[in-house]
Amino acid sequence: MLVSSATRLNRLHVRTDAGWAALQSALDRRAVVARAVAASSLDGYAADRLRRVADRAERATPAEREIHENELTRLLAAIDRDRLPAVLAAELGDAEQRVVIARRVYNDAVRDTVAVRRNRVVRYFRLAGSAPVPEYFEIAEPDP
Repeated sequence: MLVSSATRLNRLHVRTDAGWAALQSALDRRAVVARAVAASSLDGYAADRLRRVADRAERATPAEREIHENELTRLLAAIDRDRLPAVLAAELGDAEQRVVIARRVYNDAVRDTVAVRRNRVVRYFRLAGSAPVPEYFEIAEPDP
């Protein structure tokens, strides 16, 4: 029983780590697309602000990333998609949807991992070892 619990917990931690890597990749891709939108379709202050926020979001530590990603989401939501070139609008929509999916997958993995870690046997025998408890990643989802 202990071996199976430890194995399950290990697999959940691996799943959580993979989910985090996929989420970071999706967020980084959205930042790249946001900079492309700023370079091609916006002018002046709006373009500079979008570029700065995308840079900050991409370089932020995991603890600060939610704040910067929420700001980037707000700025992207304010952009009129009809004024963007069709290819760029499609790329932005795709990048945003990938972020939504990756965040949900990651948060599902966190939920499952935390649920197993709360198990009395797992806590008593310290089956999680020194692995940190994963945290949810909560950002605003863009409007469809």
